[in-house]
Amino acid sequence: MSNKLIDIVNVSKSFDENVVLDKLNLYIRENEFLTLLGPSGCGKTTLLRILGGFETPDSGEIIFNGQNINAIPPNKRQLNTVFQKYALFSHMTIADNIAFGLKIKGKSKNYIEDKIRYALKLVNLEGFEHRTPDSLSGGQQQRIAIARAIVNEPKVLLLDEPLGALDLKLRQDMQYELIRLKNELGITFVYVTHDQEEALTMSDTIVVMNQGYIQQIGTPEDIYNEPQNAFVADFIGESNIISSTMVEDKVVKMLGATWECVDVGFGKMRPVDAVLRPEDIVLVKPGEGVIDGVVTNIIFKGVHYEMDVLANNYELLVHSTSMYPVGTEVGITVDPFNIQIMKKPESEDAEAVGIEE
Repeated sequence: MSNKLIDIVNVSKSFDENVVLDKLNLYIRENEFLTLLGPSGCGKTTLLRILGGFETPDSGEIIFNGQNINAIPPNKRQLNTVFQKYALFSHMTIADNIAFGLKIKGKSKNYIEDKIRYALKLVNLEGFEHRTPDSLSGGQQQRIAIARAIVNEPKVLLLDEPLGALDLKLRQDMQYELIRLKNELGITFVYVTHDQEEALTMSDTIVVMNQGYIQQIGTPEDIYNEPQNAFVADFIGESNIISSTMVEDKVVKMLGATWECVDVGFGKMRPVDAVLRPEDIVLVKPGEGVIDGVVTNIIFKGVHYEMDVLANNYELLVHSTSMYPVGTEVGITVDPFNIQIMKKPESEDAEAVGIEE
């Protein structure tokens, strides 16, 4: 990855008494696809609006290319925002919508016409110049909103849940479009979503946020396979989070049995949380696993079966391509490598901050 482009230093923001961002630090590299992921109200959109210049931080600095841009208005920043609600001008043609920012900048007619053609080609909507926004589908309107941002040649594109209003199939198509655009244009994308699948599909880096704090920063693989706390484990994909005891390095006691794992450094006889992903739990014949259980519920999900398995009074969520009818007794085993151990938060505040105390 290349150099740091944006440095967010100690940024805090409150609305009335409500702290939305609390001394947040984060940097964004050039040409990176960085996603801010988290539930509603976690501060991700506020952070995006601060980057775009639509909100001012109460304290802290936004450094862009080595320069503090806190006081620079949105239209003077090298960042363009694409909102969820497209914000196209309905009384203008597509061409005029795309040209809007360029006309304000006083660019020549030829330059603008070239740019419109180029942008429409990039978003696969050639020949749409003279149409109006209300004659387009939601997906097409979204592409025009992106085209309008691209023609200004921003260094950074800020996208606020831009696919939220689209149906699933179209969303997936647009995800691939955005990855293609990023690669073709070589610009930095900062993307806000609460959709884990979207984040895992598109990002180079995911920043998981909750209650104004960053919980974890990493690649999609890191975030999914090595969650640092229960919030991340629970928010990204589905997880069984089980109160356990770390007996010693590489040995954990959970669900009334002793399991081998690969984690070290948690001390001896320490309370921990163990994370088991549903797809990592292997069902075998009774007596052949570490513990036994019984299938209490099953749903067919297309790719796999989703089952609840009751074992030692704990209901495990299990994904398997094999079908086990309700009432089947099974053995349960997990590869030691797939048991992820996390420290237990010592208080609710520690949980929100994601602190390892």
